[in-house]
Amino acid sequence: QVQLVESGGGLVQAGGSLRLSCAASGRTFSSYYMGWFRQAPGKEREFVAAINWIGSSTYYAESVKGRFTISRDNAKKTVYLQMNSLKPEDTAVYYCADRGSGSYSPHQYEYDYWGQGTQVTVSS
Repeated sequence: QVQLVESGGGLVQAGGSLRLSCAASGRTFSSYYMGWFRQAPGKEREFVAAINWIGSSTYYAESVKGRFTISRDNAKKTVYLQMNSLKPEDTAVYYCADRGSGSYSPHQYEYDYWGQGTQVTVSS
């Protein structure tokens, strides 16, 4: 059983920064792609970023490219999302997800395991 636990969310002013963490347990963390998704009130969950198993390839939604950085520390079984230059439209619940198997995907239905989410609120 894979468990993912996010942390690091909170309230920040526009232009500020936050770093989200996702701690994994339950199987070999280093073998799988990981992703971050977010869901704003009244909206569908959307892809934010993904990273390959070794951390050498990263992928971003256009809306966060240049502002967010995904990274991972396989020794700590943790994936991170550094969020800079935050905007009010970044307000959402952010979820960490484990791809399970296969290569990069921005589609939530291709991720097998999910964390409980962490709230990020950006005030204007």
